[in-house]
Amino acid sequence: MTTTTSHTGSIRVGITVDVPVDFAYRVFTERFDEIKPREHNLLAVPIEKTVLEPRAGGTIYDVGTDGSVCTWARVLACDPPNSLTFTWDISPQWWIETDPAQSSEVEIRFVAETPSRTRVEIEHRHLERHGEGWEQAAAGIGGSTGWPLYLDRFRTAAEGTATQ
Repeated sequence: MTTTTSHTGSIRVGITVDVPVDFAYRVFTERFDEIKPREHNLLAVPIEKTVLEPRAGGTIYDVGTDGSVCTWARVLACDPPNSLTFTWDISPQWWIETDPAQSSEVEIRFVAETPSRTRVEIEHRHLERHGEGWEQAAAGIGGSTGWPLYLDRFRTAAEGTATQ
């Protein structure tokens, strides 16, 4: 896995998995609930599930064990099996950002290296839009409990599945 953090407000993380590109895309979008750690939680109760709606205009949200909902991203673009782009509507203080001008963007690209091997690249960009504290937030997002953890969990979900 490779991780690059830029002082211009962008983080890049990548991983290669031994699955076809269309399968990698489906695992990421259809099984995002297995990829996002439950402890990454803005709700007042434990998370029951995380839902990613893989279509432009969709959202990403957590559902609490009490039925409460926390929508923390908006899907901007969806190009199966090549890419998915969504906003990151979470402030450096870890609360929901309601001003779209202060949200960053996450683009996930799925690149076929061979018919059975895929490179998954995450670019989390425009972190500076979050304002004061964005550098500390970027350190967490790019650190071992941020996107690298998501990609490790993605690898487990993708490569651990027998049916491709």
